[in-house]
Amino acid sequence: MMGLNKKYAVITGCSSGFGILMAIELAKNNFHVIATMRNMEKRNLLMEKANMERVQGQISIHKLDVTSAESIEDLKALLNNLPSVDVLINNAGYAGAGFVEEIPLDEYRSQFETNVFGTIAVTQAVLPFMRKQRKGTIINISSISGRVGFPGLSPYAASKYAIEGWGESLRLEMKPFGVNIVLIEPGSFRTGIWTTGKKVTEQSMKKDSPYYAYMRKIQDYLDKSEPFYEDPIIVAKKAASIVLEENPALRYPVGKGVRTRINLKNMLSWKSWEKVMMKTLYKN
Repeated sequence: MMGLNKKYAVITGCSSGFGILMAIELAKNNFHVIATMRNMEKRNLLMEKANMERVQGQISIHKLDVTSAESIEDLKALLNNLPSVDVLINNAGYAGAGFVEEIPLDEYRSQFETNVFGTIAVTQAVLPFMRKQRKGTIINISSISGRVGFPGLSPYAASKYAIEGWGESLRLEMKPFGVNIVLIEPGSFRTGIWTTGKKVTEQSMKKDSPYYAYMRKIQDYLDKSEPFYEDPIIVAKKAASIVLEENPALRYPVGKGVRTRINLKNMLSWKSWEKVMMKTLYKN
C-alpha cells in the first residue's frame, strides 16, 4: 500500500452504485483505492466484485461518515500515512424528495449535511495534500438535477445546484496549484438512488396531502422511466478516464439525452420550458 510509485485515490460512498464501480475501475487502472463508506456492514459487495476482477489487493476499505467531524479527522490521519493523494471522488449522497411546503427544515438540513457539507469537509481534508504536491484531481459527482430543477425533488436538486456553484469556485481557486476540479453530471442510471436511496418526506405520501396526486404522477413518471435507466458502469468508466487526463474539463454531462436536456433548457425561454415540463409530468 505504501509504494512510492503508486497513485492513491479516495472515493466516498463505496457501499453501492457508482462508488463500487468507480473503485473497481480505478483499481484496474493501477490506483490504490481508499474506498470509504459509512456502513462497513455493506463492504462485502465491493470486495466480492473486487475479487471477481482480481483487484482486491488494490482496494482498502475504510469507515467514513462524511457528516461526522470525528470521522473526517480519522480520514486526515489516514491520509498523512500515504505517499500522495492523487484523486478524490466525492460520491457519497442520497436524494431527498417531497413538496416544499411539506418538507421539514431538518430534512433539508440533513440533505445538505451529506450532499454539500460532507463533500466540502472531505475536500478540505484532501486539499492541503494536493496543494503541496501541486497536482491532483477532485471529481464531484453532481447530477443533471444540478442543472435542471425537478418538482418533488427540491432537496436533492438544491444540494446539487450548490455543488455546481461551489465546484466552479473551487476550480478557479485550485487552478494555480495544478489541482483539477471536475463535475460529473449523470442522468438516470441504475444505482438505486431513486428507489432505496430516495427519502420522500412522510406528509407528501399521505392521501390527505394537497400534493399527493402530483407526487403520485411524479413517482409514476420515475417508475415508467426506470426500465430505460442506463448501466452505471458508464459513469464509472468516465471517472476513470478523467483522472488520467492532464487537463480535464470542468463539466461532464453523462447519459442519454442529458446534454440535450441541459442545452434545451438553456435555449428555451422559461415559459416555454415550463410548458414542456408541465405537459411531461402532469398530463392526464
